[in-house]
Amino acid sequence: MITRPATADDAEAIARIYNEGIDDRVAPFETEHRSPTDVTTWLADRLPVVVAEAESEVVTWAAAHPYRARPVYDGIGEFSIYVARERRSAGLGASTLATLIEECERRGYWKLVARIFPENDASVRLCRSLGFREVGVYRRHAKLDGEWRDCVIVERLLGDATS
Repeated sequence: MITRPATADDAEAIARIYNEGIDDRVAPFETEHRSPTDVTTWLADRLPVVVAEAESEVVTWAAAHPYRARPVYDGIGEFSIYVARERRSAGLGASTLATLIEECERRGYWKLVARIFPENDASVRLCRSLGFREVGVYRRHAKLDGEWRDCVIVERLLGDATS
């Protein structure tokens, strides 16, 4: 498997994989499908987005979006990682997320954060394996499909914030 920064040529695969996550309800609170144009906008905005290819096909991707719209938080990224439906539980996420961590450190980020559904054991284990700590749980953070959902909050310090 090869991990690398995403390009505009990856937009269609990224959108497809993202939409699978939305349909399968593994993505906290997302309900609207994304288009390749949405993904191209992320790249144009210079967000850190990485992909992993297996057999010349994009099978997983990760991105860090701005945490808040205030300059004080410019070094914090709220990350997402998605694996193609047919490739889940095959251990592909670790190298993709590790590549995103490296890219964010290279860009001067000092922290990555995420919200994960507590029952998404694979994502919780992935984050633990890469040094994320569980900060806590947002109880009844929002409703999805009419049901209250909790979220595990994870964070990992990067760069000089680790010392």
